[in-house]
Amino acid sequence: MTRRILAALAVVAAVVLPAVPANAGAWAVTELDTFPQSIAPGTTYTIGYWVLQHGTHPFEGPKSAMPTGLRLTQGSKVLDFPGTPLPEPAHFAATIQVPEGTWKLEGVQGIFAPYLLGQLTVPGGLEVAPPPFPTQTGGTVTDFWGPVKPPGFPWDAKHVVTAGTTSTAPAPSPSAPAPSPSAPVAPAAAAAPAPPARTADGLPWGWAAGGAAVGAVAVYLTGRLRRRGPVPPAGDREDTYVISQS
Repeated sequence: MTRRILAALAVVAAVVLPAVPANAGAWAVTELDTFPQSIAPGTTYTIGYWVLQHGTHPFEGPKSAMPTGLRLTQGSKVLDFPGTPLPEPAHFAATIQVPEGTWKLEGVQGIFAPYLLGQLTVPGGLEVAPPPFPTQTGGTVTDFWGPVKPPGFPWDAKHVVTAGTTSTAPAPSPSAPAPSPSAPVAPAAAAAPAPPARTADGLPWGWAAGGAAVGAVAVYLTGRLRRRGPVPPAGDREDTYVISQS
């Protein structure tokens, strides 16, 4: 029975798993460019947005698995506005025209679930929803974009790596003071080698361990000789070889 269950699970995995790329990850976020402060019904607007896998980088799978767009939902009514790729990786634009009313605005993200952006009131504006996924890393992020970047970049990361390189640079911080060019920089002091660990008597631990090992061997050999008994004098020895069974 167990073998039949395992075989069935293997067949299901073979059918289902290839549908999603192995490196697709589990989630993505949509980040808007500057959104109009006021939306009027029946007026056309072009909205820029970014679709970022794990909130920090472009989608790593095939482009065919990543159709994007903006979606407006009002009850059972759904309006989809497909996105057009822009020159920057993961950057898109969609042209929308919204009827009057209150709408839920989402980002369509290909194989990923739609991302809630907020509630759009027409006429009126967008009430941005709190992000369900974190976008800050606290570590290192890669700059794939050059001069035109997602609005939140670098998401509070400590270091930024340019795509195609391995060098890191501190993330830009407008509040960080610039270093003074006249202040001398003191060379870093070389770390002194750590002294070897010692026992309570002041001997290095390596010596103590070696002495303990030699002592153990001596005790073992002494016990073996005692079990064999005293050695007879040379004149009383017989030409007999005794093979110990121990």
